[in-house]
Amino acid sequence: MTALQDFGLVQQFITPVLDVVLLSFLIYRGYQILVQTRAVQLVRGALFLGVLYAVSFFLNLSTVLWIINILAPSFVIGIAIIFQPELRKIFTRIGQRTWLHLSSGAQPQQIDAVMSAAEVLSYRRRGALIVFTLSVGQKNIIETGTSIDAEVTSALLLTIFSHDTELHDGAVVVEEGRIVSAGCFLPLSEQTDVRRSFGTRHRAALGLAEESDAVVLVVSEETGSMTLAHDANLYYDLSSDEVRDRLSDLLNVDNRRAGPPKEEVADLAD
Repeated sequence: MTALQDFGLVQQFITPVLDVVLLSFLIYRGYQILVQTRAVQLVRGALFLGVLYAVSFFLNLSTVLWIINILAPSFVIGIAIIFQPELRKIFTRIGQRTWLHLSSGAQPQQIDAVMSAAEVLSYRRRGALIVFTLSVGQKNIIETGTSIDAEVTSALLLTIFSHDTELHDGAVVVEEGRIVSAGCFLPLSEQTDVRRSFGTRHRAALGLAEESDAVVLVVSEETGSMTLAHDANLYYDLSSDEVRDRLSDLLNVDNRRAGPPKEEVADLAD
């Protein structure tokens, strides 16, 4: 048996397996994206029309087929207009590099600095909104705020959020392990099933998490609770350890503590 024949046999067995694995992965990722947007309604409508067309074709329902053929172009145009935000989110998520879990550029000590500040702000009932960018750039968001370009430190975060300045009500954006901007405005979520107790900060965090792969940390001004927004979901009322672990996992950072000990946080809170 020649090498060419060997290659042909290997290709004959490997190609179908690779085909099935790749298709399964695409279907799984597509389902994950669809269930996080209203586009799942689009799929249901398309399936309904497909079934209706198939039944009409096999039963030779000429009138129904004529109506579907006439209205089909209008349906396509209407879908593109009505579901434009959802389609944009789908293509944005398809292009994200986070499928490969690339690092955000954050370091363990930067996570510790953020958490130290968050704990103090939570204790003082001071609201905060901190955005960590991943693969999808946030240039439009960054440009709405004030350029900072500084290292991530607890002191800087406390200075921004602990006082009623113009930067306090906006979001801080952390990109490539640095604070690039503060006082930024985020898009508000349009979801109707968000808890009524959530304020503007939570809706803003969820709004950005719906449109990109960013991770957003929220400290509630009313309750002091900590919430993470990611992948079009809110994970609310988390403990400090839970926030730290989730941030480390989502940002692909080693979660071994490298920053100041708990005693320093307690001193700052006092």
